[in-house]
Amino acid sequence: MKQQAQPDEPHQRISSAEIKPERLIIFTRYPQPGEVKTRLIPTLGSRRAARLQKEMTRHAMAWASTLGGSASLSVEVHFTGGSKKLMRRCFASQLPYRHQGEGDLGRRMREAFRDAFRSGVDRAVIIGTDCPALSPDTIDTALKRLRQNDVVLGPATDGGYYLIGLGRELPRIFENIPWGTGEVLEATLARAKHLNLSISLLETLHDVDQPGDLHVWNRVGAASHSGLSDAKISIVIPTLDEDRRLGAALRSTLTGSNVETIVADTTGGDSTREIAQRYGARLVVAARGRARQMNAGAALATGQILLFLHADTLLPRDFDIHVRNTLSRSGVVAGAFELRIGGATGSLRLIEEAANLRSRLLQMPYGDQAIFLGTERFNRMGRFSQLPILEDVDLVRRLRRKGRLAMAPAAITTSSRRWKSLGTWRTTIINQLVMAGHFLGVPYRRLARLHDPAGHRYE
Repeated sequence: MKQQAQPDEPHQRISSAEIKPERLIIFTRYPQPGEVKTRLIPTLGSRRAARLQKEMTRHAMAWASTLGGSASLSVEVHFTGGSKKLMRRCFASQLPYRHQGEGDLGRRMREAFRDAFRSGVDRAVIIGTDCPALSPDTIDTALKRLRQNDVVLGPATDGGYYLIGLGRELPRIFENIPWGTGEVLEATLARAKHLNLSISLLETLHDVDQPGDLHVWNRVGAASHSGLSDAKISIVIPTLDEDRRLGAALRSTLTGSNVETIVADTTGGDSTREIAQRYGARLVVAARGRARQMNAGAALATGQILLFLHADTLLPRDFDIHVRNTLSRSGVVAGAFELRIGGATGSLRLIEEAANLRSRLLQMPYGDQAIFLGTERFNRMGRFSQLPILEDVDLVRRLRRKGRLAMAPAAITTSSRRWKSLGTWRTTIINQLVMAGHFLGVPYRRLARLHDPAGHRYE
């Protein structure tokens, strides 16, 4: 086996008569919950794991679509699970879809290459969607190296490969490979040596299969072509007697980059001021009322994105990446995180599931899910209405008229204190009565008294 890692040759002028057809084939799966990213399900749950599969596939298809306009290169998506109709509905791409067929991975790749070469293709490359660092440059490099090599491989850190390219039909290279193990690359190199094939290795890249790999997607797979990749995020935290919890909330904001935090308090007392200063947050004093406080904080914000965080809620790791990614999606006007209740068991787990189902299906996240949106849009919407309660619901309903509210593939963690203080079911019933009263037109002040009879939190 002649293994090479030669430098890429420079572009040369090629006449149209010399252009030979090439093909990029994307191997992926329909994002059916419970059937994709199974090693991540214990960490993310089946729905969030499926959503990650969908986002990573969309990311790969987005940059691959930019290659399809070439006179010589065609792009196809080969999938398992689902159907062509479901794939088109899920990804809304004009790329051609083909089912991968039956058998193990080796057989499916062998048949994909066979069909490509028998259709007249001169060089072909297969990639997966698990490696977010893949780019058009990677494909360009692989195709160039296939002019001088039989095989090109892109090694992955888990012992497999994220790319394989062939310059001709080589069915035997897929024989006797232990698919699904960390020995795939090693076995493939040994197989190539046995067949006396020349092979070139690309740079080693990370893929995303295990919980410890998630940071790779968060940092590299942003697909942030909307101008939000470096947008500053202003976090606004309204507070009222939150001395015991504010520090933890502020600590959770420190994991983000290019972020500022503004604490909007009602008194500016020494403890709140001292805690805010300790974590580098700015403090603004506003009249009581969450809407007033958040508007006052937003008025001081210097970021292009606003995120409204309750003082008893913790942001997830890499929240800033999730925020920018979510707002960069087509048609999205605002977003929020999934809900996790700290220390939840039993009935509180049911409340989490119900809240997340409502948010996904009805696009109705509540304020305790850390709603975020562009600062310019927030100002154009007229900011939060001066309501004593349900200011978050009012804003979300107005935003829904403008576009889609998307859920970030991560969860905030909010305190269970209210549920534990009043009782899980009593709190739930009160919340539902408040929402029912809202839709029936009950005055906001009466709803505020129902939600907090002591009048501690509302005017």
